[in-house]
Amino acid sequence: MWKKIKKTVSVLILANILFIIWGIFFNPPITITQIGGLLEYGKLKRDYVSYDEMGSQVKKAVIAAEDQKFFQHNGFDYQAIQKAYKNNEKGKKLKGGSTISQQTAKNVFLWQGRSWIRKGLEAVYTFIIELVWSKDIILERYLNSIEMGRGVFGVEAASEYYFGKHSKDLTKSEAAWIAAILPNPSKYDPNNPSKYLRSRHNWILRQMNNVSLK
Repeated sequence: MWKKIKKTVSVLILANILFIIWGIFFNPPITITQIGGLLEYGKLKRDYVSYDEMGSQVKKAVIAAEDQKFFQHNGFDYQAIQKAYKNNEKGKKLKGGSTISQQTAKNVFLWQGRSWIRKGLEAVYTFIIELVWSKDIILERYLNSIEMGRGVFGVEAASEYYFGKHSKDLTKSEAAWIAAILPNPSKYDPNNPSKYLRSRHNWILRQMNNVSLK
């Protein structure tokens, strides 16, 4: 019994190691979240592109919106986590304080949800990809795998879906609209923005001036 368990664990560990190494060179064939989107919406729009093919505007917009310390931290923004914890303790709207690295770990290797098991695995994967992958690779995997609409995944598919153009051709404002929907891409629509989304879009535009891709 124990031999079978050890063998199973060993196989899983080896498979994860190989998948992480694979991730240095390639985007994930498909993710659990993408499968969920396909099952829920009956479609899967995605078009993986390289880091350089994404252009700079959408990278700056997403970093401005999601994780302005991305190039400085080691995968975890402890100040953001502490702030989120205090807000949650006070009963305010739940905020995760997750970095782009953490979100990459979740979207590439894991599933959506708030269970402690998933959060624990997310921390492990975040630590590993920060050691093995470069920041550019992490950002590329994130921008190719993140949900950006109902059944729409990645910046290239989102650019084509919302604006009919390649992500590298997005204007600063268009890139900010795509980044603005990330808190809830199944709810928000840049072509029919709510008052909140307009406000968030304007905030991201201002924050983009402080973002450097280094």
